Amino acid sequence: MELMHGASMLSRPADEFGNDSMVEEMWAAKALEHAEVHFNLLTSVHPSQLRLTPYDDQIYATFRQDFPDLQVGRLSDDVLKSASEKLKWRQFAEKFNKMEDYSYGTLMRADASKEFSPDNSIFVFRVQFLAIEIARNREGANDEIHNANRPVKKTATKRSCTSAMMQHHFIIILV
Repeated sequence: MELMHGASMLSRPADEFGNDSMVEEMWAAKALEHAEVHFNLLTSVHPSQLRLTPYDDQIYATFRQDFPDLQVGRLSDDVLKSASEKLKWRQFAEKFNKMEDYSYGTLMRADASKEFSPDNSIFVFRVQFLAIEIARNREGANDEIHNANRPVKKTATKRSCTSAMMQHHFIIILV
């Protein structure tokens, strides 16, 4: 219930809040939750098969048109948030202002080959995150993190099969 209330508060206009620390904490919690979900997707589905939105093709084409030389494998605040880059990103984002949550803040891994951590996170707005992550997926920058963190498939061992059979026989005897 409290989470639903928090989510509805976050959708209200920012000027209603000023510098409310509770709102900042809710934003941080939502950004962290989004980061965890995204990382789970990256490790479960091969990045080349992953679609983040119905608009992936449009976002990617526009991103590469506006930022043809941006190397998405490793990024920093300096690369993304210099005065000239901020202006370019703002213009890019406005092309997607009809998209829900396009300007929400979210966390992105600075180095695509590494997991989320305090040292490997950059706070960006959502459409910026989507553009970079879609490019990383399509250009192979997320392959390394996917391969290194794929869930291990469980195989039945002789011992586990024997244990399961014994439990089955025990249940039959009880019935």
